[in-house]
Amino acid sequence: MTVEQIARTVDGSIVCGEKFRSKEIATACGSDMMSDVMAFYHDRGLLLTGLINIQVIRTASLLDLDGVCFVRGKKPTQEMTGLAEENNLFIIETDLPMFPACGKLFAAGLKGNE
Repeated sequence: MTVEQIARTVDGSIVCGEKFRSKEIATACGSDMMSDVMAFYHDRGLLLTGLINIQVIRTASLLDLDGVCFVRGKKPTQEMTGLAEENNLFIIETDLPMFPACGKLFAAGLKGNE
């Protein structure tokens, strides 16, 4: 599934990393606890979260993820989008809550961490 398809599936928009619009993403995880993401998510892919701070971008970069989708209408700061761009990450935002966003992506074919 491409980044553009992901954004469309969650009724969201790409706010950073437009150049990754056609990049293929195979897996995703959803969590507001970055310690769980670091402990349990081992694939490149997409992180869905409602946690809105710079540590999310740092965690995504550290784990070599492809991008972040902020759920529940959370808006990344300019500092976050700047750091994401520096680290070649895309950011999507959606008004959907975490569970429906994850469910829609799973139903559309995106897989979780195996």
